[in-house]
Amino acid sequence: MRCSAEKGCIEMKFNQNEEAVSPVIGVILMVAITVILAAVIAVFVFGMADDIQSSHTVAATSKMVNSTAVMVTYQGGNDAQDLMFINGSVLPSNEVGTIVNTNDATKPVPVGSSMTITVDPATSKQLMVTGTFKDGTTQVLIDKLL
Repeated sequence: MRCSAEKGCIEMKFNQNEEAVSPVIGVILMVAITVILAAVIAVFVFGMADDIQSSHTVAATSKMVNSTAVMVTYQGGNDAQDLMFINGSVLPSNEVGTIVNTNDATKPVPVGSSMTITVDPATSKQLMVTGTFKDGTTQVLIDKLL
């Protein structure tokens, strides 16, 4: 207490302001929510979500049979029922091979099918094997240096 002869005693009170923490956190959360919503809307408005494609799950292996041939074998996978044919080529010489269902080309490639591609040891540098699926998409199955 503070006292003086003219005014008497004056009681001084100190108030603590505890309201500052909550509004600051609230503002930070509102800004974060606004930024996230703006990003989600931008993805759909600009069509970024349309470019995302799912890949098929299948496997193929390759091995050198001798110095002039490479054998590619189809191993199957979760999407084996959708694989219609496999193309293989040795680059840059463009020696090619194809695996299809020999009984019915409109049916999927049988698991365990294989092809042999001729390799020129002097010029062949890369093996590229792609698969084509029922939905028309093509996917690289093997891409390796020889």
